[in-house]
Amino acid sequence: MTRTIRLLVLATILAPAHAAAQDATFAVKQMTPETALKLAQAALDSCRKQGFQIAVAVTDRAGVPQALLRDRFAGPHTATVAVDKAWTAASFRQSTLDLARATADPAHAGVRHIPRVVAVGGGVPVEAGGAILGAVGVSGAPGGEADDACARAGIEAIRGDLEF
Repeated sequence: MTRTIRLLVLATILAPAHAAAQDATFAVKQMTPETALKLAQAALDSCRKQGFQIAVAVTDRAGVPQALLRDRFAGPHTATVAVDKAWTAASFRQSTLDLARATADPAHAGVRHIPRVVAVGGGVPVEAGGAILGAVGVSGAPGGEADDACARAGIEAIRGDLEF
């Protein structure tokens, strides 16, 4: 084998290993706890203005809670449901209102049986710059559409802080 052929063979063998090493990690953007709290407070305020007592949870992109607020008269179940709505939105990378519609047909409803999945409006992914940063879940307003609207109001309150 000539020296040139040996070098080409060696380069071919080592190139995929080098490329794989570069892809072994990745960087993500996450909300700070202060941003998560600002989002939660804005969602809570939006629901309060409408006379709703709710709980709101904000999670990171893995569905781990960063902030949780429960209004004084919100039902005891609302905190758990808010966390699970946010977890569901983060896990499925879509709003729980969209998931509810997509799984309404019994042929597609299997995901509803996964523990913690809440296929009711109120869970919304938090996105910026083409990336999912986390999710917000609201529980306690009269119906999933009202929960969804409060969650989206919370996201709008931090929209300017997230654009990158």
